[in-house]
Amino acid sequence: MANASQSFQEFERAGWEDPGVVAGYHEHMSGITTQSVDDLLDAAGVGKGSRVLDVATGAGYVAGAAARRGAEPVGIDFSAAQVRMARERYPGLRFEQADAQALPFEPDSFDAVVIAFGMCHLPDPDLALREAFRVLKHGGRVAFTVWDTPEHAVGLGAVYGAVRAHGSMDVGLPVGPNFFLFSESAPCTEALRGAGFVSPSFRQVPQVWRMATPDILFEVMSEGTVRASAMLRAQSPGAREAIRAVLRQTLAAFKRGDHFEVPMPAVLAAAVKP
Repeated sequence: MANASQSFQEFERAGWEDPGVVAGYHEHMSGITTQSVDDLLDAAGVGKGSRVLDVATGAGYVAGAAARRGAEPVGIDFSAAQVRMARERYPGLRFEQADAQALPFEPDSFDAVVIAFGMCHLPDPDLALREAFRVLKHGGRVAFTVWDTPEHAVGLGAVYGAVRAHGSMDVGLPVGPNFFLFSESAPCTEALRGAGFVSPSFRQVPQVWRMATPDILFEVMSEGTVRASAMLRAQSPGAREAIRAVLRQTLAAFKRGDHFEVPMPAVLAAAVKP
């Protein structure tokens, strides 16, 4: 459980420095999050010769895909463990440890800024968008993906619903932004316009989590994440078993042959620096 005096930023940073969390997320979640990478790059107008900043790069998937298009990506992440993994996976690309809310780049440096599933990990996402605006060239594009609402991102919705029904959401975690703050159009549009961007767009991108058993959902959320993991670990043993049982029951509807196909759509927001 988090230290009561720990800030949300310290909590997130410490969690994503854990090699086990980083490896678990890469092993189990990358197969989902990479399904929307091409849509993200398309929304940001990334093509040959584009200079792209990949914020919250993680293991570098988006930067790697941008490079395959002939772009010139730079990936940043607040986690040194993530940066190490990205450098190992893409040794020819540039990755740096840096804060999305205080980017170490000059104004008007990039043609595109992309953020794949990173917004909910930032203490001040509005500041991150203002920083993206600052480093973009005029006419440059920002694009970000986040998880859809819990009703549509079934894996996440099932976990949080089971915790509310059989455990407690109030387990002393540091207060951070609503995990689903940008899952709907209005907050995205407001945040993008507030940072100075114009012509905002918003749409859903289908994604599916394929898993062998429903128990994988509980295990991944317990070991390969930060916020959800801390919440699940803080539940009583009895509550944890009840949550497992509910997840098995909920995911039964998504059994397809010998595996499960659980909807986990992203939403994609984009805009232009005038």
